[in-house]
Amino acid sequence: MLTLLPLPALTFSLCHTSCNNIPINYPFGVDDGCGAPQYCKMLNCSTNLPFITPSGTYEVQGIDYNKKTPTIYDPSMSTCPILQPHHDFDMSEIKSVIIPPAPNTVFTLLNCSRDSSVLNHYRSLCFNFSGHSCDELYDSCISFRLFHLLSNNTPPCCFTGYDTVKYMSMNILDCTHYMTVYNTDGLLGVAPLDWIYGIKLSYSVPDTGCDRCGRSGGTCGFDENVSNELIRMKTETDDLELSLQQCNGQDMSSMRLKDLDELEQQIESSLEKVRTRKVMFLFLVLISQFLLFTSEDLQFLLERCMNYQSFVV
Repeated sequence: MLTLLPLPALTFSLCHTSCNNIPINYPFGVDDGCGAPQYCKMLNCSTNLPFITPSGTYEVQGIDYNKKTPTIYDPSMSTCPILQPHHDFDMSEIKSVIIPPAPNTVFTLLNCSRDSSVLNHYRSLCFNFSGHSCDELYDSCISFRLFHLLSNNTPPCCFTGYDTVKYMSMNILDCTHYMTVYNTDGLLGVAPLDWIYGIKLSYSVPDTGCDRCGRSGGTCGFDENVSNELIRMKTETDDLELSLQQCNGQDMSSMRLKDLDELEQQIESSLEKVRTRKVMFLFLVLISQFLLFTSEDLQFLLERCMNYQSFVV
């Protein structure tokens, strides 16, 4: 376990407390040594506070620190009124573990081929929400009527969760466009034009005392020169390093934090499970093209693939 001790006084610039009118609090940080190591510089303090992933740059619209849910928006994503060139939503392995899309974020796959694997073999991954079906988008949204006109029928589509697009790209899914909506529980009776477009993310961090430190006017960060293992505190008025005891105004010198080595091991374990699930998922997609499985067989294998602990090879 790691015990926090007072650190020597150092000179450093204060951490940004906001960017683009959005508060920047722990665990996020846009400056060196600010926030939690895993989340430091995940955001970039520029004009629109971008959240960068392998598939592109997304605008941060807000961060709810109580619910631990940042909201991002893809300016290149198709929406009900606007049709844009298609691309994937792809997160790095580490981000997909520590800050994945929240469960109430729905990915809408549009203009899919009738030979699409997700529609032919994994239809159970598609669902409706709040009384809406994806088929209504072709009638309700100006931008998607083009698909209907070009094919002279209603192209297949699918409402699905992040796990589907995490394991299979748009090319594998054989769908040309996607869009995302969140807070889907509150969209009952709401027309697609008025849906809330974007992606709500979710994160979880151990209680390190940084919230209490922030309320007392301090800022929580880490020492980059000591293997990212020490937490440092500073105030807005003094260019000093403080211990948790000084920051919180109470005797916390013996406070023990969750061992960061253990946290890193948990993250690596989660990443390994993601990699294994992805390989299994793609393997099932490939063999389903050549072997004649019954729908029950495929469903059984898919459930085992999505539930890594119970999948046995």
